[in-house]
Amino acid sequence: MAELEGLEFGKSDFVLLDEVTMEQFMENLKLRFEKGRIYTFIGEVVVSVNPYRHMDIYGKENIEAYRGRELYENPPHLYAVSDAAYKAMKRRAKDTCIVISGESGAGKTEASKYIMQYIAAITNPSQRAEVESVKNVLLKSNCVLEAFGNAKTNRNDNSSRFGKYMDINFNFNGDPTGGHINNYLLEKSRVVQQQNGERNFHSFYQLLRGGSPEMLEAFHLQSNPALYVYTREGTSSNDRSNHKAVMTALEVIGFSKEEIDSVYRILATILLLGNIQFESDGEDVRIVDLDAVNHIAELTATEPDNVSKGLLYRTVATGGGEVIEKGHSEQDACFGRDAFAKALYERLFGWIVGRINSVIEVKDYNPVLHGKNTVIGVLDIYGFEIFDNNSFEQFCINYCNEKLQQLFIELILRQEQDEYQREGITWQHIDYFNNQIIVDLVEQPHKGIISILDEACLTVGKVTDTVCLDSMNTKLAQHPHYTSRKLNPTDKTLDFQKHFRIRHYAGDVTYSVEGFLDKNKDLLFQDFKRLMYNSANPVLTEMWPDGQLSITEVTKRPLTAATLFKNSIVALVDKLACKEPYYVRCIKPNEMKSPMLFDDARCQHQVAYLGLLENVRVRRAGFAYRQLYARFLQRYKMTCEYTWPNHLMASDREAVEAIVTQHGFQDDVAYGHSKLFVRTPRSLFTLEQERAALIPILVWLPWRCRRMKAIYTIMGCYKRYKVKAHFWEVERRFANVRTTADYGKSVEWPAPPAALAQFHSVTFMLHRRWWARQIVKNIPPSDMPEVRAKVAALGALSGERKDWGVSRAWERDYLANVRDCPQTSTSFVRVSKELRNKDQFGQVLFSGSCRKVNRFNKSTDRGLLVTDKHVYKLEPKKQYKVLKRLPLDSLTGLSVTSGVDQMVALHTSNQDDILLCLQRGQLHPNQDRVGELVGELVDHFTRSVIRKTSFPVKVCRSAVQLHMRGKPKTVTVETKAGQTIADFKKSKDGFTLLLPAN
Repeated sequence: MAELEGLEFGKSDFVLLDEVTMEQFMENLKLRFEKGRIYTFIGEVVVSVNPYRHMDIYGKENIEAYRGRELYENPPHLYAVSDAAYKAMKRRAKDTCIVISGESGAGKTEASKYIMQYIAAITNPSQRAEVESVKNVLLKSNCVLEAFGNAKTNRNDNSSRFGKYMDINFNFNGDPTGGHINNYLLEKSRVVQQQNGERNFHSFYQLLRGGSPEMLEAFHLQSNPALYVYTREGTSSNDRSNHKAVMTALEVIGFSKEEIDSVYRILATILLLGNIQFESDGEDVRIVDLDAVNHIAELTATEPDNVSKGLLYRTVATGGGEVIEKGHSEQDACFGRDAFAKALYERLFGWIVGRINSVIEVKDYNPVLHGKNTVIGVLDIYGFEIFDNNSFEQFCINYCNEKLQQLFIELILRQEQDEYQREGITWQHIDYFNNQIIVDLVEQPHKGIISILDEACLTVGKVTDTVCLDSMNTKLAQHPHYTSRKLNPTDKTLDFQKHFRIRHYAGDVTYSVEGFLDKNKDLLFQDFKRLMYNSANPVLTEMWPDGQLSITEVTKRPLTAATLFKNSIVALVDKLACKEPYYVRCIKPNEMKSPMLFDDARCQHQVAYLGLLENVRVRRAGFAYRQLYARFLQRYKMTCEYTWPNHLMASDREAVEAIVTQHGFQDDVAYGHSKLFVRTPRSLFTLEQERAALIPILVWLPWRCRRMKAIYTIMGCYKRYKVKAHFWEVERRFANVRTTADYGKSVEWPAPPAALAQFHSVTFMLHRRWWARQIVKNIPPSDMPEVRAKVAALGALSGERKDWGVSRAWERDYLANVRDCPQTSTSFVRVSKELRNKDQFGQVLFSGSCRKVNRFNKSTDRGLLVTDKHVYKLEPKKQYKVLKRLPLDSLTGLSVTSGVDQMVALHTSNQDDILLCLQRGQLHPNQDRVGELVGELVDHFTRSVIRKTSFPVKVCRSAVQLHMRGKPKTVTVETKAGQTIADFKKSKDGFTLLLPAN
């Protein structure tokens, strides 16, 4: 609930309506518009009504009021949803997106600007130069894209005539590091033709009205737009200032002076192209004014003859490879001229977007060095368009909205389901309109409208728009959302052989097929492509890479405009679906652009096709309101005697339950793991009314407030003093630990205050790690394998074996040691080399003499060799002949005892365990080697790439359990004075090893 809005402004969230009806929805929307409240929530969706006037709600103070606050702590605002998306991205390292939709004139472009400004304002608090540079480019790109992609229409003075999706990349600190812009379906037909009362793209008028006299003279232009066929419809008082802003923005983004000059030369070329006229005398067609051709050639750095030839002729390759020039008719010449102008502008716009991307895209990003790279996407897309005459552009735009509408409903429903499941709340399924049937009508392979259009474009021969309409009527006759005059002869609103109608989610739209095929083919003669590619201007060459193909080269037929658009929208939907979405639904209140008029019928139509009422129903299907326990308690704790001013219960949930029970609507709520869910708005309104009644009483107790404030101030100062005193004492005690012998290990830590208990434990651990690092870095690299093995043994034995050889040097390969085995070391070294060559092992982990015990309780002297590949049982009396070879990875664990004996049980995967007693050697009769074997094996398996699991070691205080040939055995240890070699005796359940007392 918004803190600063009363009920006189209506309900700030449509979910809280008493009844979800169109009448109540429109009544609340109108009331808020008339009261100057242009934003309203539907849960986490913002409904925005264009105010058609300046609103003083976007300054720095407003930004600070919404920074870091939860969605409902302030009145509904674009800043609230922007901050919610930013927090979700930063806190959970999750990609988010903000989808802005609505019809032309509803305020989508302004909304995207405010969102970008807010994100720029709350990021980079340290004012790092590289981040500020990225933010400047992102913000300035809006100015450039508006100039080249927006135009004045009868519905909107600054209408975006393209779809824009911008990804903003953030580093782990939440600062923007770059971005990427995708543009969709630029309305290039506007370049050559506009409806009455509309203008061409802003860029043309900004050049003519804002360009310096020197620039216009160099471009062979005059400042009056009425002199040019493509710009005859009016100017604007802002064209001059906007031109300066665009020039500045291009420089800030990083366009060179040569690139900026090339951009405006291309604009001048298009204007001059529009004024070229053709005349025919019989079969020949010629250009009326050749001066314009010379100017175009100069501006495009091409030859005048080539420009004239491109406008008057078409080069064609015959089947036999012969190249001929085919002259245009006057009609074809005009068509080619306009197609060339549209293509020039489209390529220019695409190049500008690509150039901006080359500046703002994140390059050489290394997640290891820079942390996770997260993204916020901002989509400013056209809404449903229903005009008196709807053509190919409206068909594509409305298909785009069908796709986005489907995604909107599915994601909103999925979010609800996920939250209820996350919180342990039962979800009540509701039915909602699935517009997949309409999407399939347009995009289904072989059967959809786009496929029918493509098939008509690929058909050889004369295929007209009317023939294409007949094909659609035949194939789609049974579809419930398609009709035409042929299929419905009684509908006189449709014309024969001209119109078809689609029942869109937003309503019925009648399309005129005239021009559908030409716009779908998007034909441009190859001569123009070669002309631009061969220009001396490198920018033009870069824009037309397909011009390098010769006329005789056979190329794959390019995709049609509708298919390209469909593919891009499918990719866009996939990109949005993998992000957490936030929505801004823009509504246009009237056609007069009046700040006072609210057209009920117009707004109701938009509410219907945006699916806002359905969104409210989905949101309310389970519960109308949900809030974290802590925030619910903070707002309503004064309404319950058990929770005011602070509760003494075990948890915030119990305190919330006390509030709910006291007001008697426990049957109207459900308790989730972290949130309270309220089923109907009435319960919430009851709480709001009681809260509103109590607030004045609380305000009229200033003495109590002052006392409480004083108490809290004293408490706060004391807590801060205790915290600072603890830091000072830690700093004093550890000031010189770098120079002490033990690096501060013996320093006693001061007892921390309760508030720093967790911080103390973390700091203590950090110091221990630093201390260990100081010790370890002084150890020579040659000793590190032994250190690692001893650390591994320490962890595996867990202090349960007192003597495990930690104080001595571990030699590892004892059988090869002349001092340890003077009679047999030479034989072992030879056998070891042979085994290394044969089995290709890398290193010896351990070797030594041992007493092997078999399953018949017999013991024999043996040699033990453990490598990184195998475990070998050797016969020392026969020149260390290999008696048994066991793969090392077949070992599943190891058991030892907690005493000083040298018994080791090696457990294997085939349940044929090995029981042996290590011999201590002649030079060191009291030497413990069990710990060394344990450490080497555990360290090897821990560092092994092949085996990722741990190597378990069991320390047994009594009997050891093992299997020999699958049969279980129990081994106990008994020490006898005078025993020099391990022996055994039979017992009831197994056998007993007799070991030396030492």
